[in-house]
Amino acid sequence: MHIDNGKAFDFGKTSAVYAQYRDIYPKLFYQKIIDRDLCISGQNVLDVGTGTGVLPRNLYRYGAKWTATDISKQQIEQAIRLSNGMDIDYYAVPAEKIDFPDNSFDVITACQCFVYFNHGITAPLFHRILKPDGHLLILYMAWLPYENKIAKASEDLVLKLNPDWNGYGETMHAIDLPEYYDKYFDIVHHEEYPVNVHFTRESWNGRMKSCRGIGASLSDKEIELWENEHLKLLHEIAPDEFDILHYTAILDLKAK
Repeated sequence: MHIDNGKAFDFGKTSAVYAQYRDIYPKLFYQKIIDRDLCISGQNVLDVGTGTGVLPRNLYRYGAKWTATDISKQQIEQAIRLSNGMDIDYYAVPAEKIDFPDNSFDVITACQCFVYFNHGITAPLFHRILKPDGHLLILYMAWLPYENKIAKASEDLVLKLNPDWNGYGETMHAIDLPEYYDKYFDIVHHEEYPVNVHFTRESWNGRMKSCRGIGASLSDKEIELWENEHLKLLHEIAPDEFDILHYTAILDLKAK
């Protein structure tokens, strides 16, 4: 996937908004992970591309020992702030430069970030730092614009200011696995299912503002222009509270 025609993006630019509005995964999302006996007590888990630590923070109560990394120092700073009182080790480092000893982890998770990795590097790297028969768990959730007029209208407004953004037009499908992983992992499970996510106008605006096509890539002036127009749009087409249909995909790989 050639992301946004090469347009630069940095989620660190939008970390404060991200921290406030991106912790939106429903209970079922986490239950599906636990039901696979992953990220539970007795396991060492590495969350790669952790962002603001949404995954380790929400799964912390199940007892795993969590380590988490992200390319953005600002995202890690927010993760540490939001994880106050939790024993989670955070590191600001790109996925391709993670350096842990061999056989360190029972599970590696990658939520909402897998598409950004250099897979020729990460496939053997993840395999090396996983224990024998360890699991690489890839997770993804996205809104379905063709199922909801609010989501579609918001996408159209993003494209108006950022026509290079190609994060639009999602439909429910399995996570694509680059061939680099075939040598190191077997697919043991995949699942895709719809979920409704509840928003207010404010929280949906924040969710959209923190996406790659707006907060992570546009200038402050462009973001302000978009937000003013988006809030006006939401007052015209959306009630105070509403659901947006999303889909969630899970891909469980086991180390060979």
